Amino acid sequence: MDFDAVRTFVAVAEAGQFQETAAELAITQQAVSKRIATLERNLGVRLFTRTPRGAELTIDGQAFLPHARELLRAAERATAAVRPGSRPLRVDVIASRLATTGLIRGFHQAHPEIELDVMKLFDVETAVAALQSGAIDASFRAVAMPGQPLPEDIETIRVLDEPLQLLTGPGHTLASARSVTVAQLAGHRIWMPGITPGTEWAAYYDDLAAEFGLTIEATGPNLGADALLDTVADTPALATFIGEQTRLVWPASHGLRRIPVTGPTPVYPHSLLWHRDNLHPALAALRDHLAAAAAGRGSPGTWTPSWVTQT
Repeated sequence: MDFDAVRTFVAVAEAGQFQETAAELAITQQAVSKRIATLERNLGVRLFTRTPRGAELTIDGQAFLPHARELLRAAERATAAVRPGSRPLRVDVIASRLATTGLIRGFHQAHPEIELDVMKLFDVETAVAALQSGAIDASFRAVAMPGQPLPEDIETIRVLDEPLQLLTGPGHTLASARSVTVAQLAGHRIWMPGITPGTEWAAYYDDLAAEFGLTIEATGPNLGADALLDTVADTPALATFIGEQTRLVWPASHGLRRIPVTGPTPVYPHSLLWHRDNLHPALAALRDHLAAAAAGRGSPGTWTPSWVTQT
């Protein structure tokens, strides 16, 4: 149904004059008459009768008027629902304990007036599809995986290079070290059951292991962070990698150690992804906030895979 015609019908019904309606809508009286005639033809009824005083609703016009008003209200609600800035900004952070959640927390503290919906999507393909469909507005990812370039309509900005740390239990041979070099980790078992083949983090750790001759094991079920911490605390032969800004809490009795890795420092590259046609005003505010807060990208003495997007 032509909403301009419906809007014109309601305006004529309220004004009682075609000429007054034309002035109100800033169109000609002929255009008003044409819209009403088209609407009457589509409905198969007459909506107005002409009188010396102007235009009066017929019985059919009176019956249609409340429905026409509801149609216009529904159209306005539908438009408002997708109007840029009228809904919360939807951002994928992958998981709640990662540095990406900290980035969003910082943005919220800087812009408390902006509503947020925080999503947790697993893999980059799902995230990109959600960006393209409009299901989300932005996603944090390490991009782009080898042989899997991002679509041309997806834009990115590198927002954080997060140093990796070695996490050990108190009985590990490196537990007392103030820092360790990547070379010192050769021959040690680094256990990371959360690595899933086909994900960007799996590609990252595959390259890290190949570059420095490390043994990174993804064996066993991924039972979550608590089970990982329990095992590392109780098993002197195992250690794991953890992001410097990853937020984890464990009992004091675990005696876990977070040890900086140097020579070079492996950093996990977090980028923000969005669709180039997304006009949500809060998305621009998020990009500006992250760009202003970005630090350490590509710093000397750090390592990232060659396939990581630099911009």
